[in-house]
Amino acid sequence: MEHIDFSLVDWSRAQFALTALYHWIFVPLTLGLSWIIAIMATVYYRTNDPKWKTITRFWLKLFGINFAVGVATGLILEFEFGTNWSTYSWFVGDIFGAPLAVEGILAFFLESTFFAVLFFGWNRVGRGLHLTSAWMVAFGSNLSALWILVANAWMQDPVGMQFNPETARNEMMDFWAVLLSPTAINKFFHTVLSGFVTAGVFVVGVSSYLLLKKKNIQYALHSLRIGAIFGLAGILLSLYTGDGSGRRIFEIQPMKLAAAEGLVYGQTHAPLTVVGYVDTDAEKGYQGTQVKGFEVPGMLSLLAAHRTDAFVPGINDLIEGNPEHGILSAYEKMERGHIAQQALAELKDMEKGSLEYHLALEKFSDPQWQKDYFDYFGYGYFYHKDPQVSRKNAELLVPNVPLVFYSFRVMVGLGCLFVLLFALGLYLSVKKRLEGKRWFFYTAIACIPLVYLCSMAGWVVAEVGRQPWIIERLMPTLAAVSDVETSSVQTTFWIFAGVFTVLLIAEIKIMIGQIKKGMTPASPEPNTPQA
Repeated sequence: MEHIDFSLVDWSRAQFALTALYHWIFVPLTLGLSWIIAIMATVYYRTNDPKWKTITRFWLKLFGINFAVGVATGLILEFEFGTNWSTYSWFVGDIFGAPLAVEGILAFFLESTFFAVLFFGWNRVGRGLHLTSAWMVAFGSNLSALWILVANAWMQDPVGMQFNPETARNEMMDFWAVLLSPTAINKFFHTVLSGFVTAGVFVVGVSSYLLLKKKNIQYALHSLRIGAIFGLAGILLSLYTGDGSGRRIFEIQPMKLAAAEGLVYGQTHAPLTVVGYVDTDAEKGYQGTQVKGFEVPGMLSLLAAHRTDAFVPGINDLIEGNPEHGILSAYEKMERGHIAQQALAELKDMEKGSLEYHLALEKFSDPQWQKDYFDYFGYGYFYHKDPQVSRKNAELLVPNVPLVFYSFRVMVGLGCLFVLLFALGLYLSVKKRLEGKRWFFYTAIACIPLVYLCSMAGWVVAEVGRQPWIIERLMPTLAAVSDVETSSVQTTFWIFAGVFTVLLIAEIKIMIGQIKKGMTPASPEPNTPQA
């Protein structure tokens, strides 16, 4: 800990967060809008009605603008694992690289190839092939997200691997355990469904703008109805996956759950704060945190374990320990992690091939030793022989409680708003009562930036809530950075900030320009082959 350059760690985290958040501005719309376009293209294929060709082409243009800018930010994000987080990249071996390689070779290739056919293939390929390309773009974009999210889920729940002490790397032992872990499955569906919500709000909001300006009224009405149905289905399903994600966090990342609720002392019948604020006392550390607001008794226990009498550990339980509920203290985990690190260091000093060396290797392959010691390997970075220093280091195991607490409520609160937006939009559309509803149109337009805020807040909960870990229990962020100059990271941070901001402004400007133009009616297609 004494040799850690915390300035380098902070700037490396800031640069990665900047890139990830900018990239995520473009991703959710790609995930959801691709399915909406496929649905619209299917309606056009079945009806051969030119109005559906007009509608599909309009949304496809907006999709194309968003897709192009998203690719640029995504490439930079993947390169940063090597430039800023080389120690992490070495430590994870082939586990993290495999999903990213599959994403680049298979999913992204599939998505980009069929996107070219979809975007440029009007009147050039058969209608059947063109429709197929629409569905393949949707499938490819979401398949691409799968591999990224599998990699991210492994960082939060490392499974299906074996640590190789001879190379000091984690190696994949069970591909299917990594791919199909409950954490990965929940994260994939919850994230993709959040993209459905983003696309639904975007389509409803843009359609509302056209209706407000009395442009392309019939086209906009059709689009709004599809967006509302799609978005409503997405957000209702995301409630289910959100429940599953909450239970996984309770099981594998209890500190994240405690931070999201500002729960310092664990309890049964733990309440859920619906609306409130965090009051902190810096001098008392995490023990000076208090949450005040409107609470629902027992709701947190119910959401975490589906039982109102379930014990939900608080921050203090996870730091100081709670023997009654089988919770080790952070200090015990630090000591066990230190023992694991010492065993690795001693192995490096042994003569390869000696009996002593083979006995040391066997220790690392012993399941019980792994469970008792190696599972806490990352805690060893916080260990210090002076108990007072260890107590100070333990504060680093607590994430930023106010940020996680407020982000969670922004995500949930805006999600409730979108349920109302979709339900009301669908009702007014079906009942043909949208005419003159300017208040609804303005609300829908205002929800477009809010849905991005909602999505960002969700990622803040997921990523800030798991700090200080880059790999849960095994590697803290402070041990994962590359050995580079802090000034280099600072310089690239501001360069990326400038470039990404220009790209975002350009995308918004081009998008607004296309939206203002509205939907140009398409002429009927000449006779083309059906497939």
